[in-house]
Amino acid sequence: MLIAKNISHSFNYPLFKDINLQLNPTETIAIIGISGSGKSTLLNILAGILTPDKGSVFHFENNFQTLETQEKERFRREDIGMIFQSHYLFKGFTAKENLEVASILSGQPIDIEMLKRFGIEDNLEQKVTQLSGGQQQRISIARVLTKQPKIIFADEPTGNLDMKSASDVMNILFEYVKKNQAGMILVTHDEKLAFRCDKVFRLENGYFRTAEKYEFKNTIILKS
Repeated sequence: MLIAKNISHSFNYPLFKDINLQLNPTETIAIIGISGSGKSTLLNILAGILTPDKGSVFHFENNFQTLETQEKERFRREDIGMIFQSHYLFKGFTAKENLEVASILSGQPIDIEMLKRFGIEDNLEQKVTQLSGGQQQRISIARVLTKQPKIIFADEPTGNLDMKSASDVMNILFEYVKKNQAGMILVTHDEKLAFRCDKVFRLENGYFRTAEKYEFKNTIILKS
């Protein structure tokens, strides 16, 4: 579904270099690391929002950087789902209207059963500004899933949720990936959440390393 080859990027200083990554159908990948290590920047590069200084990102065997603008826009609209810690809802709209925008653009119906699982079916007629931060985040994630994306890129998706809501939301995301032959790349500070994914990578000092969790003393051992 996605292959990243020799990705390097910098701003005023080198951020990371020579990163390689492959995402397969039904697979979930977590990227962990301290604040400022470049996790969100890498996620935006993988999603095609940013262009890397070096390297290439292939979505379904197509080099994203070489696609025509129209094809890039179609891919972002139909195949990619972006979940941010900030929800980016349309503030003048109701929750339902926010979902309808995604439904109209993607041509996919709104899944009422999914809304019930998110616990937001009773909030649809409310303006999003009248909702709590947690409710807004769940509406935002439901809006993404309404598109039925093939690849989900999630940047701290549970940062505004309490522990119970975060667990419920992540259960829905993991189930969606398996059921729809989709894939997900997750950036998180929550290592417990990260290790629910199929693969975990730590971005540290510009390098990308596999992270494996061993139950003994709950330590994390890194492999080159």
